[in-house]
Amino acid sequence: MMSDDLNDYTERLFRMIPFTPQFNVTGGPAASLPLHWTADGLPVGIQLGADFGNEALLFRLAAQLEEAQPWCNKRPNL
Repeated sequence: MMSDDLNDYTERLFRMIPFTPQFNVTGGPAASLPLHWTADGLPVGIQLGADFGNEALLFRLAAQLEEAQPWCNKRPNL
C-alpha cells in the first residue's frame, strides 16, 4: 500500500529491498525469484546475486529452482 507521505513510503520500501540498490548501482548480476506464496496468494521473492559477469550461474540456478518448484503458471490473487 502506497502512503501519501513519500518519505514514509520510501523508508518502508528500502526496508523491504535492502540489497537491490547495491546491485543496481554496481551492475552486478542479480535475480529475484518467486519461491514462496502467502496465504493471500501473493508471491514472495528472494533475491540472488552473483559475481560480476557471472549471469550464467544465476540463469542455471533459476532454471533448476523453477524446475523443482514451477511458478510460471501461478498468478497473484488480486
